[in-house]
Amino acid sequence: MKKQLLTSLVTAAVLSTAALSASAQNIAVVNGKAVPKARAEALKQQIEQSGRPVTPDLEAQIKEEVIAREIFMQEANRRGLANSAAYKQQMELARQTILIRALFDDFVAKNKVTEAEAKAEYDKFVAANAGKEYKASHILVESEDRAKAIIAEVKGGKKFEDIAKKESKDPGSGARGGDLDWANPKSYVPEFTEALVKLDKGGMTQAPVKSQFGWHVIRLDDVRQAELPKFEEVKPQIEQQLQQQKLGQFQETLREKAKIQ
Repeated sequence: MKKQLLTSLVTAAVLSTAALSASAQNIAVVNGKAVPKARAEALKQQIEQSGRPVTPDLEAQIKEEVIAREIFMQEANRRGLANSAAYKQQMELARQTILIRALFDDFVAKNKVTEAEAKAEYDKFVAANAGKEYKASHILVESEDRAKAIIAEVKGGKKFEDIAKKESKDPGSGARGGDLDWANPKSYVPEFTEALVKLDKGGMTQAPVKSQFGWHVIRLDDVRQAELPKFEEVKPQIEQQLQQQKLGQFQETLREKAKIQ
């Protein structure tokens, strides 16, 4: 009798331990079906990867979300929706999306941008942008005659800025009185650049300058040596840009190799 009682107690203890272990692995039991904590952890990781901190309140919301999903999933399965053509099509699209994302993540993980690659790209940027920066203003109009008239009006005493605000077809600079801010002269169209670099500080073009955008009246407001950011300041942006380029080249290579009939 004592031996049977001892055996029953041991069995009960083992079952209780097993139940506690299962409970530790589950976030809830919905209609008799266990909902594993792994689902909540996966959702939590997605949120953390997006840069959002997971607070205790958010953890509680995640738990409620996982439980709600299980409830809705059970009802959808009860109605046989998992066998519908629409569901299967959406699942196939989702499967493709996840697998393709895994492919791209795998490529990026194995083809990181090196320090040397980032530095080489920075050196190219410096070479293209070093030298002088020009602070220019312009008034853009549709006809050469109107541009000539504007030059005459400015010489006659009218304010360049007032005319730009009223008449310039370039809405961005026009609203600022024609101000184009500091820029490398190479950033403009060739006709504009050629006219700009010939001006003295404070000077204005004496004849309209034609470009693909219309007719320009250009004024040089100031000149300075280019102030370029240091490598460490722009390194993250350079790495991101180069990584996107590598991924794009990988995608293009796969397309070129594919036999499409």
